[in-house]
Amino acid sequence: MSNLRLAGGLLVGVLLTAIVSPASAQQGPLVDAEWLSKNLENPKVRVFEVSVDPGVYERGHVPGAVNISWHTDLVDPVKRDIVSPAKFEELLEKAGVTKDTTIVLYGDNNNWFAAWGAWVFNQYGLGDQVKLLDGGRKLWEKQALPLDTKAPSYAKSDLTLPPAKPELRARLANVLEVVEAKKDAVIVDIRSGDEFSGKLFAPEGSKELSIRAGHVPGAKNVPWSKAVDAETGKFRSKEELKKLYADAGVDGSKPIIVYCRIGERSSHTWYALSRILGYDVRNYDGSWTEYGNSVGVPVVNLAGTVWQGK
Repeated sequence: MSNLRLAGGLLVGVLLTAIVSPASAQQGPLVDAEWLSKNLENPKVRVFEVSVDPGVYERGHVPGAVNISWHTDLVDPVKRDIVSPAKFEELLEKAGVTKDTTIVLYGDNNNWFAAWGAWVFNQYGLGDQVKLLDGGRKLWEKQALPLDTKAPSYAKSDLTLPPAKPELRARLANVLEVVEAKKDAVIVDIRSGDEFSGKLFAPEGSKELSIRAGHVPGAKNVPWSKAVDAETGKFRSKEELKKLYADAGVDGSKPIIVYCRIGERSSHTWYALSRILGYDVRNYDGSWTEYGNSVGVPVVNLAGTVWQGK
């Protein structure tokens, strides 16, 4: 009987550990909707929504998820920069995040800005704690999983951020070093083919524009959307991702810089290349709005378009 009690106790302990321990999170940089649905009450898991469109969170979100407004919470209100360490720390403490919390990010548009949020979290040294919900809102809603309209409230934590990782961020000077053959790296433009060729200055409805169209000289074009399954919004398998980028000449043998228009779509590719494939990758968040508007830098404009002020 004592052996049965011991075995039963061990089994209960294992089950409890599986429920509340952050180590129970799926290995790797992604979690699936099934795992998250079973861990909504896990005190060591904190979920954040980072969506593109305003009002999406308020209409219904993953229960317990904290809303992060990318254009106010994750940026400096004065400088063209990411949020300061002090403000970011304050945001996380308000959400009850500790050094032992598994952080799950998700959002709309196949995790565009959730991936950008993950990039910011990684810059502030929290990469080992951060995971993306594979498929984001799209798959969560497709599977008819629960949504809530109540904003949660958590006890404030005491958090000290780890050392930052500025090496995950590329600046204009870093891009120009590659363009001018002073540094050996691969530049990946993840925008659409029409943006890359210069046919389009920016996607329809975009307000952040460059007065020049085209791409960075020498850049490889692999549109970000090719990295996900169109039906589910989930990342393609590791093997499929390796082939996708290797076919374009991006195999991880050299450092990589990714860019788009303002750095959000390229964050999604950064996540695929860096966190899933393990390549050495920096995200150029200034992207085409900075590069294409910079004086004296070369561009390739295959379509030959000229800015008409419209």
